[in-house]
Amino acid sequence: MNKSAAVELLFLSEPELIEAGVLDMEHCVETIDKMFQVLGEGDYLMGGPKENDHGLMLWFPEEKRFDNMPIAGPDRRFMSLISYLGGEFNIAGDKWYGSNIANKDKGLPRSILTVTLNNVDTGQPLAYMSGNLISAMRTGAVPGVASRHLAREDSKVLGVVGTGVINRACVAAIKYAVPTLEVIKVFDINFDRSKAFIKELESELNVKFKIEDSLEACIRDSDIISVATSGAAKPVIEDEWIKKGCLITLTGTAQLSDEFYKNNKIVADNWKMHEAWYRDGREHPNGIDSILSWAPTGDLIHLAHKKEIDQTTIQSLGDIAYSKEKVRKSDDETIIFVTGGLPTEDIAWGYEVYKKAKEKAIGQKLKLWDTPHWA
Repeated sequence: MNKSAAVELLFLSEPELIEAGVLDMEHCVETIDKMFQVLGEGDYLMGGPKENDHGLMLWFPEEKRFDNMPIAGPDRRFMSLISYLGGEFNIAGDKWYGSNIANKDKGLPRSILTVTLNNVDTGQPLAYMSGNLISAMRTGAVPGVASRHLAREDSKVLGVVGTGVINRACVAAIKYAVPTLEVIKVFDINFDRSKAFIKELESELNVKFKIEDSLEACIRDSDIISVATSGAAKPVIEDEWIKKGCLITLTGTAQLSDEFYKNNKIVADNWKMHEAWYRDGREHPNGIDSILSWAPTGDLIHLAHKKEIDQTTIQSLGDIAYSKEKVRKSDDETIIFVTGGLPTEDIAWGYEVYKKAKEKAIGQKLKLWDTPHWA
């Protein structure tokens, strides 16, 4: 038998990923910071002809066509996110998921995800993993990295809008990246979820928590704001609520005024990816409005392409992380950080956890073949 022709991969279930360290937020933040540095250097590829697509999505029709074919709805999609990440990672991979907001009624998370890692040279699959925790952790780590590079150095108050699993990860990441934080204010339209959110985190983080009874109270006097919400209804944040010098991280959608976008500095995870969403909107039968319900930066993309915002002034976090440039010009400068989720984040964190699993002999080896039947 030709040993070089044998192909096997490592299967990692969610419990096995936890054992391997997928919930180590400090390691995750450092990994995602390194990933952004690699992006800033340009040693990466994402999907599409311009190498910066978020992924390929199944667009469900708005009206019923066949009995079993899904119809469009909030957070209703299937999607594949492919990428290559160079530097010390040198890995390719894919995150595949299906999403349905009605899953909660079945005791399931809104999205169910898997991550595949592949050898860059041969294309051989290296790992097939549960993706929910990988995705949640990398998503939360991004505003942590953004806060490290963009927040005021003396930031003490974090305002948290939305208490789902994503903001749980965001809060842990921001607290690690900004050790000066003293108070975390929490608002959710469901008061019981706010209580459960704090109960889960207060034993982990050495900080004071406070539940606010209104969105306005949560926003006012916050040095950093973390918005991570989903669904059709966006939280409406008024300009006058926002403290001068605040960093707003938009991991989910929020309604900010056009003037607020126009008058403040904007930094994106990778602005080229958001431009690709605009292209998707132009190609859709319903036009640019088709992306507004699901693209987290739909409103901003619309403004940029109406020429109401000069998109050449929108910086990408990778460029900042790579150059070590100090972007904040003063303590009074308000910065909006927008993120849509990069496929390189999934393979960066997935690869780190995969390596830890191999070191600890965690996971199940699955064989594709000893020798291929046809080659």
